[in-house]
Amino acid sequence: MADREKGGFWVGAAAVLFYPLTWMGKSVYRGTERIPKNGPVLLVMNHVSHLDPAVDAVFVHRNKRVPRFMAKDSLFRVPIFGKILAGSGGIPVTRGSATAGDSLKAAHETLANGKLVLIYPEGTITKDPEGWPKRSYTGVARLALDNDVPVVPVARWGTQNIWNGYTKKFRPFPRKTVVHSVGEPVDLAKYREQERTPAVLREVTDLLMGEVLSLLVEIRGEQPPAKREDGA
Repeated sequence: MADREKGGFWVGAAAVLFYPLTWMGKSVYRGTERIPKNGPVLLVMNHVSHLDPAVDAVFVHRNKRVPRFMAKDSLFRVPIFGKILAGSGGIPVTRGSATAGDSLKAAHETLANGKLVLIYPEGTITKDPEGWPKRSYTGVARLALDNDVPVVPVARWGTQNIWNGYTKKFRPFPRKTVVHSVGEPVDLAKYREQERTPAVLREVTDLLMGEVLSLLVEIRGEQPPAKREDGA
């Protein structure tokens, strides 16, 4: 049995805060054996609720890893939560600024140090009323291609029934089922030697999110619309 990755004080604080939040839902985990128990790994996930970071942190922690979130910088300014996010190794993302590249640099360093990085390529929760992923940013492709580490897609569904980011409704009761489904690591070998053109980065981003979408389709048992509202 693999030892639990050590996280320190702030990870312990996160566990104290986040584990009780997950009791609002019934957790179902599928394919967790596909998450490497040690060494660097990039988890690529969809984003449907403001509750996701807490629920996903517990999901990763229950699999004996410590998640280092790539999250928008505003979350790091939220009282208590921001302190925990930063203290546990979170990576702030500031889009559209001169320092935007610093987040990718920090993520590269985190992976180089053998840690697990969790990224929501959509950048924020989807605004699709049915909860399907929106068109994603290509930073995930650059991160995946520039680091020869396992890139593992994970779909999560059910948190939007507790805290819906589209309708802004919070409904903790009755308890909802929250499913995490882990896919096989994505083989990016044919892309690694290619020039990082916008077209290549878009193709890899769509490939990764396509894997997440396939897992989401399996969980939901229904197909997404052929053309989503964001034009993707």
